[in-house]
Amino acid sequence: MKQNRRKIFILFACLVLWMIPAKAQINTDRVMAIGKNALFFEDYVLSIQYFNQVIKAKPYLADPYLFRGVAKFSLDDYKGAEQDLNMCIERNPFLWYAYQCRGAARQSLGDYKGAIEDYNNALKFRPESKQVLINKSITYLQMKDFDSAVTTLDTLLRQQPKYMEAYLTRGAAYAGKGDTIQAFTDYNQAISLDPHYAPAYAQRAMLYFQSNNYAGAEKDFDEAIRLETKQIGYHINRGLVRYYQNDLRGAMADYDHVIQLDAQNTIALFNRGLLRSNVGDVYGAIEDFSQVIQLEPDNFMAIYNRAILNEEAKHYKETVADLNLVLKEYPNFIPGYYFRSQVKRKMNDVKGADRDFWNAYDLEQSLKKQQAKGKIVTGKEIRDANQEDDEDDKTREKSDKSIEKFNRMVVYDKTEEERSQFKNEIRGRVQDKQVSVDLKPQFVITYYERPEAIDQSAAHFNKTIADYNRKELLKLQLKVTDNESSLTDDQAEFHFRSIDEYSLQLVKTPDNRDAYFGRALDYMVLQDLSEAIADYSRVIELDSTFLMAYFNRAVERSKQMEVTDYKDGNETLSLSISKNSNPYTSNLAAPLKKELNETQRNYDFERILKDYETVIRLNPDFAEAYYNRGNIRCLQRDFRAAIAEYNKAIERNSDFAEAYYNRGLAYLYLGNTERGIADLSKAGELGIVDSYGIIKKMTTD
Repeated sequence: MKQNRRKIFILFACLVLWMIPAKAQINTDRVMAIGKNALFFEDYVLSIQYFNQVIKAKPYLADPYLFRGVAKFSLDDYKGAEQDLNMCIERNPFLWYAYQCRGAARQSLGDYKGAIEDYNNALKFRPESKQVLINKSITYLQMKDFDSAVTTLDTLLRQQPKYMEAYLTRGAAYAGKGDTIQAFTDYNQAISLDPHYAPAYAQRAMLYFQSNNYAGAEKDFDEAIRLETKQIGYHINRGLVRYYQNDLRGAMADYDHVIQLDAQNTIALFNRGLLRSNVGDVYGAIEDFSQVIQLEPDNFMAIYNRAILNEEAKHYKETVADLNLVLKEYPNFIPGYYFRSQVKRKMNDVKGADRDFWNAYDLEQSLKKQQAKGKIVTGKEIRDANQEDDEDDKTREKSDKSIEKFNRMVVYDKTEEERSQFKNEIRGRVQDKQVSVDLKPQFVITYYERPEAIDQSAAHFNKTIADYNRKELLKLQLKVTDNESSLTDDQAEFHFRSIDEYSLQLVKTPDNRDAYFGRALDYMVLQDLSEAIADYSRVIELDSTFLMAYFNRAVERSKQMEVTDYKDGNETLSLSISKNSNPYTSNLAAPLKKELNETQRNYDFERILKDYETVIRLNPDFAEAYYNRGNIRCLQRDFRAAIAEYNKAIERNSDFAEAYYNRGLAYLYLGNTERGIADLSKAGELGIVDSYGIIKKMTTD
């Protein structure tokens, strides 16, 4: 799902794709362009292969290292990204985005000093860049240099006084300083600027929680969950809030819900285990902690809690086994020795019990001497007292391994919170970011489909495709999907070889329609849009009735327009729902680039629509053609025409969930809330769970 909207870093790294002029000759220019296409459409592994080719041919160029670094960053290969960006900067030290991207990579690696240095270098070229400034401020937050974070954000807000994320980040900085009044002021301002941004409510909720205002915290988590129903972190932390209000039933409901969504969520399992132990459900708690341990064998908090419960259940052998593991990891944990002594005594192991008791006693006396010298003594180590210690006595983070906090509820880890609180704009397509609602994408005939939690493939059975598959003219089976999957290395290699094989075949049989079609599909999955379109056109020249070639040519031309629109600085259709006003006013703005060639754009639209018209003439029951044509009408802002197309798609496929969803959005745009909600409800019924979040926005005050 893609909800890839938020992560700790604010980058417009993909903007670089079109900002740097190409320097290579035509062959490497073309490979670079295809690599950029793959990166634009989030096909990171494939894009790396293209950039590898350019680097091998012309290793002195900076650009391919930059783009490959962006791709590696998007795959969480931060070290690899840093290395590529080093190579880029060595070749061209004037690419300010390279410093920004390397700063993000270093930030992810925990090299905060290096990240700050890179952001400062980027700011020398672009002192007004809000993305660099906010990344720099977040780095200071991670360093716990809250004053520097506030200073950086003050600079940013003087330039961008309505930048919501800056208020949100400065609020976190003030909270870190302990200035809750100013933190609340900034959080309130962020929410007033964007009342539909769930992380703002979640951050304010945690501040309420730390201020012991549990009712305020729960109310804010309720709103965050209403806006982002799939964000499990909000349920985990609301469970904590409910626990501290003694609403054990409500807390349990939150953790049950998380586990239902993610059966391997160790935070929810751990917290539910503590809750179950509190209410006397010993065996249920043991089961939860055992699941945590199975998933995380080094979770000694869960092991120690299970030991306590096993002792209560009179499972003494299992208790000792768990305590042995804990004490091996935490040799200074005195309560563990006393506890093991008691259990061994119950097992009639008197010698073992006495040995543990006196060992604990001697250790206790020794550690008291260390404490008298001003040392901090923990179950694992003895260290200097001047190191910063966590003063939060309510909860612990998952990353906190202090065994002394074994019985504290786990808060959704701040690292994870940061990833969801701040926007990430290095992954994928920039125009997909900062939007509340998007149309469901166009359908395409292809080989690969990303698996979904709810399989809707049966709703899109297509006889034309099935009949062609039965002939076994291609190497793989085709399907129609709106959920294309990125290629693995092996798949990409397979399709590169396949292109060579089809090319050899076409030398021998130049009128082979199916060989051109197969090669077009290979080019398509490899994101070589131009060559795919060229081969689909050759198929059509050879057989003017080949429906699937028209369909996919229209799809690929749509992709070309999408890339071109982004390159030219135009906005694509991103919809932002608001209950009380025209929901699209802000996002359907005038083009950002006034010199846009509208004549060319209209010509491209007409070519796409003509291909879909041919598909429908050849097969009037091809529902996905009407649906895709509806999406094109939405891009043209002709929502009434779009509704007519979605109507035709639904007439031919009454279970067409995506058509209901997009038609619902179109109705909402036109102000017909009742019909819009009805369509979204139907889409939700058919498996598109995002529908319910929009319905909540439209129906809740």
